[in-house]
Amino acid sequence: MDLPKTPLDLLSLDLPQGEPWGYALAQSLLKAPWAWRALRPTPGVLDLIRQDLEALYLELGRLREAYPLGSLGERPPHPAEEEALKALLTRDPEALVAALKTHGPWPFALYRAFRFDGALHPIPRPRLPRKDELVGYEAQLQALKANARRFLEGRPALHTLLYGARGTGKSTAAKSLLHLEGVRMVEVEPGALSQLEGLLETLGQLPHRLFLFLDDLSLDPEGEAFHHLKALLEGSLEGPPENVLLLATSNRRHLVRRQGENPLPGEAPEAWDELQDTLALAERFGLVLTFPPFDQALYLKAVARHLGRPLTEEEKKEALRFALNRGFSGRVARQAALFLS
Repeated sequence: MDLPKTPLDLLSLDLPQGEPWGYALAQSLLKAPWAWRALRPTPGVLDLIRQDLEALYLELGRLREAYPLGSLGERPPHPAEEEALKALLTRDPEALVAALKTHGPWPFALYRAFRFDGALHPIPRPRLPRKDELVGYEAQLQALKANARRFLEGRPALHTLLYGARGTGKSTAAKSLLHLEGVRMVEVEPGALSQLEGLLETLGQLPHRLFLFLDDLSLDPEGEAFHHLKALLEGSLEGPPENVLLLATSNRRHLVRRQGENPLPGEAPEAWDELQDTLALAERFGLVLTFPPFDQALYLKAVARHLGRPLTEEEKKEALRFALNRGFSGRVARQAALFLS
């Protein structure tokens, strides 16, 4: 188990407010080698936890005496940290197991947003869009949030594809789900799609419900990632676990960079089969929400929303000149508002 030994070791930790040594060792318990096994504990695992609690309790006393310190953190303690610290102070393995079953091991015990590039990286302070940032897509947002709430409540929900032109707010809409209570999201980088199986195996053990976010998805139909993702989306025996819902954005309705020709059934059977195989991936997403391009009126409304006030006639002209070579979109509206402010 990796433990802090000196006060300098504490500076790299994301500690909460309060006595730092106790919370540092509580975090070590959430990161312990047996933390994942503790989700389904056996007598032997409980023995290991008990032994480590006894050893860490003595170590905590030594560190507090050798290096008395005031609070180093700025945020409130997370319930997982408080419960792990209480289990440490009482040397109660069952209490620690209960905390891990409720909150999951580190980093899922403490954080809600993650990035996966082959390794999992927590995002302690994700940049969230304002709740009122998107203009003109109220129906899409309502459908997206309704499906998300069903999923969070344990009811049937659909894998979701947000489709539309660049800059229309698809990624903003997806990330806005983090405003909902209980949402956890893992953003998967394109180069890590081939490693999804291991990630899903890990996520499937957690007590949480998580969104797997695939942003700006555009695949080669002959590439490994295309066939890999299609198999995971209910096309094989090993699909996503029931506590994981896929959420993808794309500028391409069928998620592929090229489709070739569109043969008719009965003509060129091999080409027809290839086309159907290509289209099958997008069909795995049960909920498809379209984000159409902005018109001029919606663009000006979005600029005013970002500025937080109505536009003057001169500002409308400036905003339209700003979009002249860029087109109308939510992204351009946000940039125009910065230009005018």
